[in-house]
Amino acid sequence: MTSVTNLHPEPAPIVACTISRDVQNFDLLIDDMEIELGESWGDLSFKDAAIFLEQPEASTLEFVAIAVDSEDTVNVAPITDLIKQAKLKDIKVMLIAHEVSPVALHQLLRLGADDFVPYPLPEGALHDAIARLREPPTAAEPEPARAAAPQAEDDRPQQRSPTFKAKGDREGVVLPVHGMSGGVGASTFACNLAWELATIAKTDGPRVCLLDFDFQFGAISTNLDLPRREAVFEILQDTASADSESFLKSMLTFNDKLHVFTAPPDMLPLDIVAGEDIDRLIEMAQQNFDFVVIDMPSTIVSWTETVLNRAHVYFALMELDLRSAQNVLRLVRALKAEALPAEKLRYVLNRAPKFTDLSGKSRVKRMAESLDIDIEVQLPDGGPQVTQANDHGLPLAESNVKNPMRKEIQKLAKSLYDLNKSEAAAHK
Repeated sequence: MTSVTNLHPEPAPIVACTISRDVQNFDLLIDDMEIELGESWGDLSFKDAAIFLEQPEASTLEFVAIAVDSEDTVNVAPITDLIKQAKLKDIKVMLIAHEVSPVALHQLLRLGADDFVPYPLPEGALHDAIARLREPPTAAEPEPARAAAPQAEDDRPQQRSPTFKAKGDREGVVLPVHGMSGGVGASTFACNLAWELATIAKTDGPRVCLLDFDFQFGAISTNLDLPRREAVFEILQDTASADSESFLKSMLTFNDKLHVFTAPPDMLPLDIVAGEDIDRLIEMAQQNFDFVVIDMPSTIVSWTETVLNRAHVYFALMELDLRSAQNVLRLVRALKAEALPAEKLRYVLNRAPKFTDLSGKSRVKRMAESLDIDIEVQLPDGGPQVTQANDHGLPLAESNVKNPMRKEIQKLAKSLYDLNKSEAAAHK
């Protein structure tokens, strides 16, 4: 570790600094910084950092890692000043937060922090965060829809809040979607399933909402080209005071048919809500919609159990690879150990082998047998058209109606709709 105050004849420039009240309170951060950056980093106190950021030597910094705990957030003014200083110098800011309240964390993130990592640091978390900070900014897309200046929210007819009144006269079917590993297409599946359900009938169709519960990296707003609203954070911050009217007003509609509760504007810790908060949100959604599709984070959190218990069917997205297989095994083992309803899981294989790929079909069969599960839905590879649809902010049905993946999701939506309709008729 190199002291920033002794930077005279160093062979390599200092590219990063940790800033904290006492860096020894974050010993795991010291270890990880040395692994990632060797000797090309330094540590500063809050007071010294304010002085150093004004010096010419600060121009070599790629980022600063500001480490805070609950004691620091009693007075956040010095920390907010440091974030503003760094942003004025085009230095990226990473927050390392230990036992910081969601409100304080949200306040710091809103000032322009580029990333957030909880402390104690999960394995590989600092490495991944540094990689994200070093990624070049994404080039602007050439399409007029994305290249144009953003319109005011009220100027977009597909982005209004729901116009119907909250009557609490429904009993919606809850359909969470959970990716068994990163990149398996869970958000894409959730988005397209919700849209197919919302458009399943030309007249008197079901009322459908899509809830994005991945509060850190939720992609639903991107996939449907919807803005993230501050009202979402306000609901999450105090669900006890929220009622169905305020819940509906925090939503946006896509093409006047699908109602969406996006992820909040800023990256938030998943434990910003507890099980009872999630329970209230799902309860309000069920009372006002016929189908409630939930895009879950891939991480298992304390309130995953709440969602599982309220779910009618819990979709587990996977691929034909070892990552998915191992994670399915872990998940089922964890659910059974806690006596949770693992039988609600319905396994969906994305990018499944083609009908003529006999070798691939055999691998799917062996995988299901070895895991002792039934893979009930197999989605064919939709190809580049799926990525293009997401980038353009459209469901597959709106961008490429004949895509093979879209056709399978449409069939699934039709079966869910018909089953719910027949059960509703049987209970009359």
